[in-house]
Amino acid sequence: MLAIVGAFFVAVVIALVVFAPHPPQAPRQVGSRAELEAYLNRLVASGSPPGLSIVVVKDGQVAYNQAFGRADGPRNVAAAPNTVYHWWSMTKIPTAIAILQLEEQAQLTIDDEVVKYLPWFDVAYPRRGGPAITLRHLLQHSSGLPDVVPAIVGWVHNDDLGRDQTALVKKFLPQYRRLKFGPGQKAMYSNLNYMVLGAVIEAVTGQRYESYIADHILRPLGMSQTAFVYLPEMALHAAAGTLPVVHFYTPLLPFLADMHLVFRERQGRLFWFNKLYVDVTPSTGLIGPAGDVGRLLTAYLDQGALDGATVLGPESVALMTHVPPLDGHGLGWFVNRAGGRLYLEHPGGGPGFATLMRLYPNEGLGIAILANGTDLDGAGIANLLAGLDW
Repeated sequence: MLAIVGAFFVAVVIALVVFAPHPPQAPRQVGSRAELEAYLNRLVASGSPPGLSIVVVKDGQVAYNQAFGRADGPRNVAAAPNTVYHWWSMTKIPTAIAILQLEEQAQLTIDDEVVKYLPWFDVAYPRRGGPAITLRHLLQHSSGLPDVVPAIVGWVHNDDLGRDQTALVKKFLPQYRRLKFGPGQKAMYSNLNYMVLGAVIEAVTGQRYESYIADHILRPLGMSQTAFVYLPEMALHAAAGTLPVVHFYTPLLPFLADMHLVFRERQGRLFWFNKLYVDVTPSTGLIGPAGDVGRLLTAYLDQGALDGATVLGPESVALMTHVPPLDGHGLGWFVNRAGGRLYLEHPGGGPGFATLMRLYPNEGLGIAILANGTDLDGAGIANLLAGLDW
């Protein structure tokens, strides 16, 4: 049996080497926008990803907004600055902002226990006498809750009806209630943390999570092409997600989701996806173009305000930016330093799409990269962009 399993994995590795797309590795740096774009054109020509859109904001202005490759190869649609992509886990930043908004409104504090708002929230601790899970623990991924990957890949639908987020947490929490470690001991990324935060937002506000985000973040910031479903005006510019035919994920997908629900067609080395949604929205549900991500980043860099609208006060922005990270996790953001430069970022990855947004809060610089490929060296591209003079 072991010999059969070993032979299978050898065959998979050989197939990946021979048949999978081979994107060119990002250079360590580029000296000009022309060099950058030459690399990005080579990247999309490899098919991994087939298309991407990029926005750079600097000191309150859009410094760069370009797209490369194909938003939909079989339908011959080029990627454009207004192409719409799934954000996937970049959605966690608006969710974190919403929690801080509610703290500013004195409707909660981030050090409140989760059970204050969700009395049914019941977890199993590694040992007796551990501290209760707070909203801060959820924001910083230090709750000890396990992740719901890979199961979340199977929680998909393609209708536009949405799903009750509190009901989803109630449904799935019993399967994931045993904590990996005591709250606050360390940080471990888990989508379940933000699923629970979405339920808290619903409990505190009495609104559906998606409606709260639209009313208090998207509309005030003029993010008119971003939503949790493909609005008619968004659908005209929607990128189709892709997955290489030969990929480590491919053998798993039939067990995680309905193949006919996910895959639209095959063209060469790529599967092209149907429109789809993941049931869970607070951790992964937003859809929109790079330009709208740029508006969110611009507001954050300007102390939470844009064009006369304020979505977060300066003290809350400072808290999210400068709270001491735990294992690299801040409040929502991943916190990093390179070459003496502080930056905050959050990637997104899931069926068909990969994204990254990054902020240099001390430099007034924001970067967003959205692609319609399952794989993306977002950090490598962001490093190139951050190395240019904007």
